[in-house]
Amino acid sequence: MLALRSALLLLFQLVTVVPMALLCLLAAPLPLHWRYRITVWWPRMVIWGARTICGIHWRILGAENLPDGPAILLSKHQSTWETLFYPSWMPRELCYVFKRELLYIPFFGWGIALLDMIHIDRRKGADAFEQVVRQGTRKLAEGRWIIIFPEGTRTRVGSQGRYKSGGARLATRTGAPVVPIAVNSGEVWPRKAFIKRPGMVTVSIGEPIHPGKLSPEELGERVETWIESEMRRISPHAYASAGEAARA
Repeated sequence: MLALRSALLLLFQLVTVVPMALLCLLAAPLPLHWRYRITVWWPRMVIWGARTICGIHWRILGAENLPDGPAILLSKHQSTWETLFYPSWMPRELCYVFKRELLYIPFFGWGIALLDMIHIDRRKGADAFEQVVRQGTRKLAEGRWIIIFPEGTRTRVGSQGRYKSGGARLATRTGAPVVPIAVNSGEVWPRKAFIKRPGMVTVSIGEPIHPGKLSPEELGERVETWIESEMRRISPHAYASAGEAARA
């Protein structure tokens, strides 16, 4: 049954992505605000499909911590689920930071190309971060939020990746507060796995951390400490299992 539901969800994604991408292309002449609203219909549809077909529900903790102003969201990353959920739920337009090559993916890349997010050319080495600062400063001034996954990639349930400093460095350069987010989506929508399981995803939003006089390293450490502590609070079973496996 789980395999059938997972297959139906995948079919739902494939059937809806092409017409939605074409609709996004037709919306290209519209102002960015309307392009964004139209484009996020698809991730919103997938989140709805995941709930309806696979029984993946969610709860939000700490929504009141989201600031009414510029912010950089730094989130745990376990699954594709949060990549789709955040733009469909957050009260402000989000800007992901991603490699430029994604723009060339048919349909998907064409859609995100219309959203004026932050894309970088990794071949430029150290200047890639300066691209993020230049573009990020402009996005924040426009009232948009920047979202970064500091571990850089999806991590296994119960594990901790190496936190990169890009988000903290961007915050200290722009003065924007950082909002740490813990999410345990990998328990129902695992990375690199076809089978999706019914269950509850917890998204926990921490209080904003203002960079002030903190160094990027100090700010990054505070973010990492909060996220990883909160992950162990919302998913104690996952980390207990990981610890037992490590001691075995």
